[in-house]
Amino acid sequence: MSQAKDPALAVPRDYFGGRLNLEQQKKRAKELLKAVRDGDAEALLRWEAHHPKGAASERQVADAQLVIARENGFPSWPRMKAHIDTLRIARQRMDAGGPLVPDSADMVHIRCGEDIRHGLKVAGFAGTFVEFSDPYCQGPVPRLDRAAFLDKRAGFITSSYDRPVKEARDKLKAEYDRVDALGAEDRATLWFEHDSYDQLILARLLAHFSRLDARPDLQMICVGEVPGVQGFVGLGQLHPEVLLWLWENERKPVTDEQLVLGAGVWDAVTDPDPTELARIAGDGTPDLPLMAPALQRHLRELPSVRTGLGLTQELVLSILAGADGQSLPAGRIFHALMTRHEPLPFLGDLMFWHILQDLARGTHPAVTVDPATAEQPWPKRVYTLTDAGRQVLAGALDYLSIAGAPRWVGGVEIRPCAPSWRWDEGRDTVTMT
Repeated sequence: MSQAKDPALAVPRDYFGGRLNLEQQKKRAKELLKAVRDGDAEALLRWEAHHPKGAASERQVADAQLVIARENGFPSWPRMKAHIDTLRIARQRMDAGGPLVPDSADMVHIRCGEDIRHGLKVAGFAGTFVEFSDPYCQGPVPRLDRAAFLDKRAGFITSSYDRPVKEARDKLKAEYDRVDALGAEDRATLWFEHDSYDQLILARLLAHFSRLDARPDLQMICVGEVPGVQGFVGLGQLHPEVLLWLWENERKPVTDEQLVLGAGVWDAVTDPDPTELARIAGDGTPDLPLMAPALQRHLRELPSVRTGLGLTQELVLSILAGADGQSLPAGRIFHALMTRHEPLPFLGDLMFWHILQDLARGTHPAVTVDPATAEQPWPKRVYTLTDAGRQVLAGALDYLSIAGAPRWVGGVEIRPCAPSWRWDEGRDTVTMT
């Protein structure tokens, strides 16, 4: 079951997986300097965006190097060079006399997908990899006992992602059982990034561990950006050397304050009333700085007070509306969503496909599929915005009045033609209407 975000969608042409080469960066700086001196418009825009003195700066090699460093996410060229040296040393250690073993065989690496499993192996990690990837950013996340909760989640995954019931149920149970089996004698590292897919799973894990009288020795790597990686989307983008760099530089012990916060967030996520979750997101989460923006994005999946659409639904319709009346294949819509429109990418391909299918349901669907492409693989199926979809986008028609199926945002169930919790974008809060 494919759930993880596709990092390739946000990778620039000169992407290195965070594995920077100093000579290559020097070459880029020289090329930029020449382009600026030649009056190239794009190069000038890059220069003005990243040089502190903008157009008034000197046009020398050192200035170009500063621009390149800042494009790569560093405050200065020396800071970038130091980072590259660190990676080079790590590579030399990896290449010298067999694989480096940064961890130990008793370490458990927990990640919400399989995207770094191979990278950790290549980097020489000896611990056990555990996937825990129930996508709470989509589908029902109600307050139920464990067995009923897993049944609910398995039912959603089966119906929405076209997975066999037993396969979905067995996979979920195995993941939950593996995490639940960890105790005081164990050591675990949580590998997470900044989007709602990751942060909701992180909240659930922290909530679980907070309830244990004898919990594992917990560490965490949780990042929203990585030096040298432009357009960072997720850990799956990263070269094994950079995963090793994260291990050595970004790994921190999980604190009691983080456990308490995770428990509070998870309780609010599963609440059928999103008021407390909106309060947490609005107040900020300093113990887990990446949590609050992810919760804010999660809440924007509630129906808008203006249109009745969740943000992803609205972005999909807006992409089609921007096509000047032309139809678009689903794959192109997904690519546009992830690379140009989504403020905090979190969707996997099957999650997107579920949303698009929902928009095509009902007596007055917001989008329709070209019948000639209906039997094609889903990325090649061609979709058109309907008149109803245009009216919804304009705020002239409430989407909940024509929605073809109920949906969930965490613990909040949203039913067509019924009062619902909504997101008020202008006030950054929730309201019941």
